[in-house]
Amino acid sequence: MWPPPATFSLFLLLLLGQAPPCRLQSSGTKKLRLVGPANRPEEGRLEVLHQGQWGTVCDDDFALQEATVACRQLGFESALTWAHSAKYGQGEGPIWLDNVRCLGTEDTLDQCGSNGWGVSDCRHSEDVGVVCHPQRQRGYHSEKVSNALGPQGRRLEEVRLKPILASAKRHSPVTEGAVEVRYEGHWRQVCDQGWTMNNSRVVCGMLGFPSQGPVNSHYYRKVWNLKMKDSKSRLNSLTKKNSFWIHRVDCLGTEPHLAKCQVQVAPGRGKLRPACPGGMHAVVSCVVGPHFHPQKPKPRRKESRAEQELKVRLRSGAQVGEGRVEVLLNRQWGTVCDHRWNLISASVVCRQLGFGSAREALFGAQLGQGEQGGMGCAGRSRCATGSLGSLEQKVHSPGRAGHGCGLQRSLTLFPAGLGPIHLSEVRCRGYERTLSDCLALEGSQNGCQHANDAAVRCNIPDMGFQNQVRLAGGRNPEEGVVEVQVEVNGVPRWGTVCSDHWGLMEAMVTCRQLGLGYANFAIQDTWYWQGTPEAKEVVMSGVRCSGTELALQQCQRHGPVHCSHGPGRFSAGVACMNTAPDLVMNAQLVQETAYLEDRPLSMLYCAHEENCLSKSADHMDWPYGHRRLLRFSSQIYNLGRADFRPKAGRHSWIWHQCHRHYHSIEVFTHYDLLTLNGSKVAEGHKASFCLEDTNCPTGVQRRYACANFGEQGVAVGCWDTYRHDIDCQWVDITDVRPGDYIFQVVVNPTNDVAESDFSNNMLRCRCKYDGQRVWLHNCHTGDSYRPNAELSLEQEQRLRNNLI
Repeated sequence: MWPPPATFSLFLLLLLGQAPPCRLQSSGTKKLRLVGPANRPEEGRLEVLHQGQWGTVCDDDFALQEATVACRQLGFESALTWAHSAKYGQGEGPIWLDNVRCLGTEDTLDQCGSNGWGVSDCRHSEDVGVVCHPQRQRGYHSEKVSNALGPQGRRLEEVRLKPILASAKRHSPVTEGAVEVRYEGHWRQVCDQGWTMNNSRVVCGMLGFPSQGPVNSHYYRKVWNLKMKDSKSRLNSLTKKNSFWIHRVDCLGTEPHLAKCQVQVAPGRGKLRPACPGGMHAVVSCVVGPHFHPQKPKPRRKESRAEQELKVRLRSGAQVGEGRVEVLLNRQWGTVCDHRWNLISASVVCRQLGFGSAREALFGAQLGQGEQGGMGCAGRSRCATGSLGSLEQKVHSPGRAGHGCGLQRSLTLFPAGLGPIHLSEVRCRGYERTLSDCLALEGSQNGCQHANDAAVRCNIPDMGFQNQVRLAGGRNPEEGVVEVQVEVNGVPRWGTVCSDHWGLMEAMVTCRQLGLGYANFAIQDTWYWQGTPEAKEVVMSGVRCSGTELALQQCQRHGPVHCSHGPGRFSAGVACMNTAPDLVMNAQLVQETAYLEDRPLSMLYCAHEENCLSKSADHMDWPYGHRRLLRFSSQIYNLGRADFRPKAGRHSWIWHQCHRHYHSIEVFTHYDLLTLNGSKVAEGHKASFCLEDTNCPTGVQRRYACANFGEQGVAVGCWDTYRHDIDCQWVDITDVRPGDYIFQVVVNPTNDVAESDFSNNMLRCRCKYDGQRVWLHNCHTGDSYRPNAELSLEQEQRLRNNLI
């Protein structure tokens, strides 16, 4: 009788003199890391974290299936190969695993068989390395600094600068002082022996500063010696204890965190010698980025060719120093593909923008997709420009009433691209001043999609702004009455903000200052929220923010407080949210579908009732005559991370009897024709009478439909289309003379609904009208072609309102 299979396998292994594989018993999934070239995160010596200590893996029995399991656990798609005999250098500490044997289907390396934790007859000359495919797994969202740092309490957790000079103590943020690190729950100072500028660069990057500056070491040495001569000095007694010191730090300068440098906490074991003999604490001076230290404007100089070729910006981030990475090439902004994207390259971007090193490199369009460059027409649809052009293909959408002839507004369109992807496989070493100094491929070379857009979160300085504002009385920490701290006669005092002129821009700054993301609502009537009793007085009024400020205290406001209604129920309030929508117009579709129509007045009664015609129409002999209309189709894409919903609920939507539909947003878009110097010559508007998901990408379900009084909105990734042949989808140019003009469309023009990025809400085209035909060309969103200084949101708002 044959023994059971498991018993037989064990008997066979014992007969051959081999020990059976041991399944590792662990309390949880073990962390892995690759130690290798800084610019190649996908390859290196394989190390595993066990019992709070990093150790290596022996190359005995290690093959491609074991490397595949390790790479998948690290977030890569697969393994390319493995390397034996310590190709990536010999490790330190224990050799945790030996004779690792995987089937290749395991999720983590500790599910494979081995000799057991720490059971090995190998030396570090046999440390194994792996080379993973650089493509990240779907669902692997980011590379964080904390991913490779060991357990809490057993590593260098935080860094701070302790100011020594009186001038440094008064400076905000603190930029110069003695380096202190938190280790095992206690703050220690770092010995300056062997301290380098590379170490200073890493420290400054962690604290949110782009670079380090010179230090007057002779002066600090004098101050140190004076304290050491004072026998009663507390510092004198503390420095004699090794627990006061971090013995030595050695960085390359490219590390995103001090804990990734070579750190020796205490002198070698068995050596009873002081940790910092004859030394003093390391002193660092950091350079503040322009965002946090406004300087007087310098005379503009002519930019070098390199500066003109590649500029960088962050878009759609909830906080300062985070967002989707976009670069300017050939006078057009485009995104960066996340293939090979890592903390090293992300840190180059952060420092180029005046922030510190990167704390997180994000993959898979985690902070939204890049702007659209165009859409393709589905089926046999034809997009025509010129007189009386039309779209042949029509697909009807129930519940969307058009004009009296019954035309429905819908187009079968699919996304054919969301603008350019300029760069892919960016490979930086970490010392580069700008992203243009790094190696990279063109984005079109490896089939990247906007679902692979790279993003970053940078370290920023602690300005203390978060402690100068709070929310009170809300149902949750993300909402409430806004209370701010200001100085009144030199004394800090908490109070409320007057809600006169309080709007979404001011609320956005408040939520950003609190670290709560975006503003969902700006609330002017807060009688239902009870604020803090001792903060009832109004201490800030007339607040006007452009939307780029770091704190409410940086916004324009009244000198002496003046609030028309005093304190109480009309104090300003906010409701914040973590994500927000982002509406972008399809520029190509507008350009391809524009045409002229001479429409009889007899067919314009409803449009006239809804103020969709120029004022001169009031004086015509109705129903005789016609109006000349510049018609076009518009498609509005939600590229954000939250659904776009009308501000008003269904109970407050307005019924329009003439067109027999509800308006969920009274003014959803502005259509204007401007002269080349910005003066309006014709205008129109479009109410959002039916906001729905016309189409969605494959795999995304339509969520909003107008039929049967349904919910209205645009879901993430979906788009809403307004056909060229419905009422009010035009600009009335009857009174316009032939000439060259600017055609402008603004979505969400009054910023009634919160978005993650308002700068791309405006679309502009060059327009030529000869009296009989019209041509639109060079259509683009407001910030797609902006090679020079960025316009502030306030300037853009003035431009939209014709306040040139």
